[in-house]
Amino acid sequence: MNARNSSGPIPSDPSGPHRKEQAIEIILRDAEADRNRRYFDRIQLWHRALPEYDLEDVDTSIEFLGRTLALPLLISSMTGGRGERLQRINHNLARAAELCRVAMGVGSQRVMIEHPETAASFDLRPLAPSTVLLSNLGAVQLNYGYGLEQCRRAVEHLRADALILHCNPLQEAVQPEGQTRFGGLVQKIGAIAAQLPVPVVVKEVGAGVSPADAQALWTAGIRILDVAGAGGTSWSRIEGHRRRAAGVGDDLGQTFQDWGVPTPIALRALAPFRERGMTLIASGGIRSGLDMVKAMALGASLVGVARPFLAPAMESTERVVELIRQFEHEFRVALWLTGLRSARELIGRTDLLLPRELEDGT
Repeated sequence: MNARNSSGPIPSDPSGPHRKEQAIEIILRDAEADRNRRYFDRIQLWHRALPEYDLEDVDTSIEFLGRTLALPLLISSMTGGRGERLQRINHNLARAAELCRVAMGVGSQRVMIEHPETAASFDLRPLAPSTVLLSNLGAVQLNYGYGLEQCRRAVEHLRADALILHCNPLQEAVQPEGQTRFGGLVQKIGAIAAQLPVPVVVKEVGAGVSPADAQALWTAGIRILDVAGAGGTSWSRIEGHRRRAAGVGDDLGQTFQDWGVPTPIALRALAPFRERGMTLIASGGIRSGLDMVKAMALGASLVGVARPFLAPAMESTERVVELIRQFEHEFRVALWLTGLRSARELIGRTDLLLPRELEDGT
């Protein structure tokens, strides 16, 4: 299978400030980097022919990290770094998040810490003064010299409501300059969470989280987990392009492009942790407001979407707002058709799901 479906070479540049620009180029050139498995299409909800209230009466708001969001939507971590395009993307996303009162996470701020000239792309709080903003660093960096100081810097620069520590062992294994020393990270993540003045969110980047991971993180004191399952953007495939451009002549990125736990399966598996008090965020393959409702019925309190916002964010704030409004309307209609009046009632309502034998069409 050809890993690239458009012409022109993928540029190779292992330096931090340019890596995110490279990733965007690959995403734009290679439609198959979005694996688009549509796992949520296999889940159906009980339909209410008589909702007994009006569509306009549906309350889509949710509380998260002490702020009220108009919609349980997180514009998931994408980018940030050197260059006008990366700054434009983040600024358009932040303005739209504020206008629509949804949450936003930024791409890894490692580039900002190691290359201070890229900090402008993370200057988002003036553009989004009242909504939820999430800082972001790679958890593996805790094994490469990062600690509480760097985590504080990331949070303070963004004036963030929480810090994401993302876990990406597959991406690092494929990345030509990948960092794969993952030993002892759970303890270090727990130590950061105990000392940082804001909550720590642990997030995968498209391969999902197992119950064993959740148990280890719960024991370490983590109470917010983004399952970020398979079914959307494949960072293995993206890094596979960069691996080849760097002269590594294997197909590792393609071999593992569909590796991981699909988001709905991860949510089902982590239900016991939600019942114990862990807040779950669902991302990975979410492509509509209907998917959002299904993810929340499976236990998510917030739903993350990334790739669909990339092209609109490259154009304007208005285009991002249009897409958020589309998600909001789909979410509202789907919630209404289940017979629920508010998003708050939806979390963990597995009784709304059709029996699995009906989901499977058997």
